[in-house]
Amino acid sequence: MIVTCVHVTVKEEHIDDFIEATEANYDGTIQEPGNLRFDVLQNAEEPAKFMICEVFRSEADVAYHKTTPHYLKWRDAVADWMAEPRKGVRYDVITPKDEMKW
Repeated sequence: MIVTCVHVTVKEEHIDDFIEATEANYDGTIQEPGNLRFDVLQNAEEPAKFMICEVFRSEADVAYHKTTPHYLKWRDAVADWMAEPRKGVRYDVITPKDEMKW
């Protein structure tokens, strides 16, 4: 499994726009056969900060995701709304190891 947590800081005037675009990306991503999980979280104390936790079965599934129309539309739409470049951090899975539990 490939787990990446993407940390995003959005310009405050674009928070609602970012949420709307990200929800559309979520809707497409969870339909991808290689996607196991796609969580979008907003910081409770700093609402301009978000974390997207993506779990894919394989590197090939991650690569495929980055070619999908919903991802490309999201990437292009949110680019100018970010207060700083987004940062993806990879994690190794400790538990659950069984993908059915994701």
